[in-house]
Formats: sequence, C-alpha cells, structure tokens
Amino acid sequence: MAMQLDSCFGSFFLCIFCFAWFLTFPAEAAVRKYQFDIRVKNVSRLCHAKPIVTVNGRFPGPTIYAREGDRVLVKLTNYAKYNISIHWHGLKQFRNGWADGPAYITQCPIKTGHSYTYDFNVTGQRGTLWWHAHILWLRATVYGAIVIMPKEGTMFPFPKPHRETEIILGEWWNSDVETLVNGANKMGLPPPTSDAHTINGKPGSLFPCSLKQIDAVYTKPFTTRVILIAPGQTTNVLIKADQPPSRYFMAARPFMDAPVPVDNKTVTAILHYKDIPKTVIPSMPKLPAPNNTNVALSYNKRLKSLNTPQFPVKVPLKVDRHLFYTIGLGANPCSSCQNGTQLTASLNNITFVMPKVGLLQAHYFNIKGVFKTDFPDQPPVPFNYTGAPLTANLGTSLGTRLSKVAFNSTVELVLQDTNLLTVESHPFHLHGFNFFVVGSGIGNFNPSKDPAKFNLVDPPERNTVGVPTGGWTAIRFRADNPGVWFMHCHLELHTMWGLKMAFVVENGKSPEESIIPPPMDLPPC
Repeated sequence: MAMQLDSCFGSFFLCIFCFAWFLTFPAEAAVRKYQFDIRVKNVSRLCHAKPIVTVNGRFPGPTIYAREGDRVLVKLTNYAKYNISIHWHGLKQFRNGWADGPAYITQCPIKTGHSYTYDFNVTGQRGTLWWHAHILWLRATVYGAIVIMPKEGTMFPFPKPHRETEIILGEWWNSDVETLVNGANKMGLPPPTSDAHTINGKPGSLFPCSLKQIDAVYTKPFTTRVILIAPGQTTNVLIKADQPPSRYFMAARPFMDAPVPVDNKTVTAILHYKDIPKTVIPSMPKLPAPNNTNVALSYNKRLKSLNTPQFPVKVPLKVDRHLFYTIGLGANPCSSCQNGTQLTASLNNITFVMPKVGLLQAHYFNIKGVFKTDFPDQPPVPFNYTGAPLTANLGTSLGTRLSKVAFNSTVELVLQDTNLLTVESHPFHLHGFNFFVVGSGIGNFNPSKDPAKFNLVDPPERNTVGVPTGGWTAIRFRADNPGVWFMHCHLELHTMWGLKMAFVVENGKSPEESIIPPPMDLPPC
C-alpha cells in the first residue's frame, strides 16, 4: 500500500488493521502521456455542497503511473478562474526546473484558457510520490498520486505484493478555502481549521453524510502498527492480510505536541474482507494520544536507508558548506488587523517575498532586480532558540533573497525550531533534491557535540522532513542539480506567511551539468 499526505496544518498518526488490496500496474511504452484539464466541479461532503477546483473533474485527481527511466508528458489546460501550476512533489527534475512547478519560482502560473506541457524524466527513483497545485491554497483539492515502478526485470528488495492501491490523506473545508484565507489575512489571523480529514477525498463513516465505505527511496523494513507521516511526505507499506476475515477500520488523526489548535478529528476507511457482509461493524484500532511525542520520535528513529550494493547510500561525508537556519513565527504591527498585528514567519529572520517573475526565468535569462543572492548562512542574532517564549521578531526583514550554491558542492543544513511565539513541528520540503536526514534532537543544536551522533551509515533519504517541536534536524545533500530550487514549510499557512526561501545552484562546467533550455510554451508572466 502506498500513501501520501496532503495537509495544511499538521502531521498524522495512521493506524491500519490488516491490509492487502492493490491495483495492477498497466504495461505501457516508455513515454507516458496525460491530459490534465483544470475544471471547477460541485462536490458534496459533510452535508455541504460547494464548487471546487479539480483535475479532470476528479477529487483526488488521477494517478500518474511510470517506471524508473520513463519520460512523462502532462499537458495541462486551465478552464478554471484561478491561475494554476502543478508541482511533482519529490521528483528530482535533473537540470529541468522548468517542469518543477511552483508558481513564480520555476515558472509563472498557467492562466485561464491557457495550456502548458510538463515534460520530465523519472531518473533513479522508484516508489510513491505525489503531485499537487503550487499556488494559493488550491492544493486543498488539486492533488493526486505518482506511482513509480522499478525498471522492467528489476526485482523488489521485499516480497512482491499481490495487489497495490494508493491512500491519500487530505482535508476538507465546508466553505470556500480561498475566501476563508483571504478573510483571515485581512484580519491578521490564521484561517479556521478544516472541518474534516479525508482518505482519498472521503471523510469516512464517523462524519455525517459520508459514504459507508516514503519518498521514492527504499528503507530498511520494520514492523509497526502506527505510521507517522508529515504533510508532503509519502511512504510505502506492505500489509499481510492474516487476521480473521471481517471488516476493519484504518484510522488517522493529527499529531500535534505543541500548543497550537488543529482539527483534532479522526478520519476512517474500511478494510473489507471478501464475502463479509456490510452489516458487520468494523473494529476500531487504538491510536496513540495526539500529543504523544515519544511515539513520534521512536518511529522516526527506526527509519533507515536500505544501503545495499544495489541501493547504496551516498551520504556526503565531507561538507563544503555548513548552513544553520532558524525557524521563526512572529507578529508585525497592522493597523487594519483585528488584534493590531499580522502573523508572519521567517527563516533566519527573513520573511520571503514572492516575486512577480519566475525566479528560474530571472536566473536563466539574467533578468536584473528580481532577487538577491545574499540569504545568510546563519541567523543574524544568536539566542536561546528553544528557551522561554519570545514575542519579538528580532529584526525580521522582508525580501526575495536566495542562497547561491556551487555546482556539485556538498551542503549540510541544520533547521532549528525556535520559541518565537511558540515552538511547533515544521515539515520542510526541498525541491529538486533528495537529502539524507543525518540527525535530529530536542532543544538547541550543539555544533560541538551533536555532529558526533550523526548517522552517516544508513540515514533515511527524503525530500520532506519534519523538524521536531522545540528541536532541530540536520540534513545533507550534494548540489548536483543546477537551477533554482524552492525550500519551504509544507504547512500551507506558514508558507503563506513567508516561511520559505530558495537555492540557486550554479551550472557546472559542461552542458551536461547545466540547466536545459526552457520549453517553447513556458507560461508568460
């Protein structure tokens, strides 16, 4: 079973009872073509109907199937009233940021009535990823799965499953999400939490009017009854249907160990053994407490790369560039806001300002005045990051400031949570790369002691990582993918407030180490 999480507010505990049903993989040519029509469709959930933005009228959208080594062409035509762009979350897009998708980072959005073809290769990856809208809050309904099978003739490093299916965790608001967000912004407040969580677009039978029914890299297998998955993350799970034939709930609810309000509701789906009557009441699994930090930390410690001759770990042992980024929330003065303040967020005290021109276009065509490459490697003011709560912004500034990185250099980045307003867990996603999670801890990162405890043998390889509440996470990667690559918190709320930045990875010495030319139908700004 493959699953991915589309959530705007928090991580999930997922508990599953005995699963084993799957879709067969279609045998197709090495070039796979898809048509994505962005359309508005009326959808009903929780006894409420509303128009939502969809792909091909489906919620969630269609699954992209490919094999490692395939070329994928997705022609997107926008029939909705919103501008749109699609991000292929976790695909590395070697030298091809033009297909990455975040609006105003690697492209300008696709306007109403216009089309654009995303053209990319699937290289050195296998497993489950996902795609989603990457503009405004359209990701609330515009998302779907990406299933990457190994090359023909390549064996799985685990028992071959009998069947496969995808599970997507999401959220549902009864009201129009963009209206809620715009209203909250005017008041300087966060928007209301969602009205329900969903599994494959459905809230499950615990809600009214409901129907009664790891990031593309292998890891060392382990047995668990609970999965912790952060917004933006994916994981593949093998489940053996060896329990007495019956009906079983699988259930998910948020994990939040910080004093932050979340939609603390439980979403369910049902595993139904063949020939069991629907009148049988499903068994409900026992989920951990929603603030059980020990379960979360224990789960993450068990994640390790496979590290075999066939799938070796290439974690950088020598580091060319050390980065230390502090994660901060804050409140700026706002005379028109409800409480006289506007909530904001920053990395190294910089609140990122989105440009009006795609950053990759500005970099490739040398367009002046769009961004600066002076993002600091360290915070401007050291302090006790996870000590007593602080309400000051410590000199937060606004800017479209990027960090320039030499091609093929090795980077170590420590992401440090802070107690500016409050501590909180933050899921950070880096576009264009996988990285190795070499260490994490609670409290302040100690550069003289903590690196000695790094896992440099078989660390998990990811594209999205959760920074623990009141703690830190250290990642390493090799900057071998030239282009402009977005890094941001995958909580939509925090991204909107400015908790984001981007890296400019310079070209190498040869054309094979340089950004490929842009496509002819690149959307205009």
